Amino acid sequence: MSTIAEFEKTEIGTIQIAPEVIEVIAGLATVEVEGVAGMSGGFAGGIAELLGRKNLSKGVKVEVGQREAAVDVSIIIQYGNKIPEIASRIQQNVKRSIEMMTGLHVVEVNVHIHDVYFKPAEKLDDDDSQLRVK
Repeated sequence: MSTIAEFEKTEIGTIQIAPEVIEVIAGLATVEVEGVAGMSGGFAGGIAELLGRKNLSKGVKVEVGQREAAVDVSIIIQYGNKIPEIASRIQQNVKRSIEMMTGLHVVEVNVHIHDVYFKPAEKLDDDDSQLRVK
């Protein structure tokens, strides 16, 4: 993780952007994309953990220079979506959001898919269970 870099020097002082700020922007821009189930903090015991909105920066790594940033996001995708399309939308949204909010030039956005999220199967009603052979 980078330390706070001097981003811009003005007549009355400097503007600094912490890498954690870029991580949060990237995390928010990622979960805005339809088809993203959540951010992934990596593999714990072989199972990717689905992180809530409080931990958006956990699935994001950034390298920040004075004028450029490189971003890696780790996600869990919802089953049934086209992975290349979702990944492309994430790249575009993350790049646009960071550049618009910070003025940094985003040189790359790497998307890592760690897992697929399946919606839990709906429970059978009690009436349906009576139809089953016993």
